Amino acid sequence: MNKKAVNSDQAPAAVGPYSHAYLAGETLYISGQLGLNPETGILEEGIEAQAERGLNNLAGILESASLSRKNIVKTVIFLTDMDDFVSVNAIYADFFKDQNDYPARSCVQVAALPKGALFEIEAIAVK
Repeated sequence: MNKKAVNSDQAPAAVGPYSHAYLAGETLYISGQLGLNPETGILEEGIEAQAERGLNNLAGILESASLSRKNIVKTVIFLTDMDDFVSVNAIYADFFKDQNDYPARSCVQVAALPKGALFEIEAIAVK
């Protein structure tokens, strides 16, 4: 099986020892993306801004792998407060608005995220 790491200049540097994504065969496994600005490495303010930035970081990684959001088959969203679910859901729906259907998805509340983030998203995409 062919496999290779994928890193993107359109996403912030990893906050640990991992790649932005890993392509194994036809499947791209994308590491969790926080709402970090890729140019400054600074976390955006507020849940909506973090969700938008995290999704845009995800899109940048997909583009670096010559894929698009239409290739995403599964996402997992991590929230530190499930009360943010409705606002994140609206941003998520807008991100996928040009598609006929949505990827499979899980959304879970966690005690904490790296850098004090409120939102993180990971994804699996297929060529």
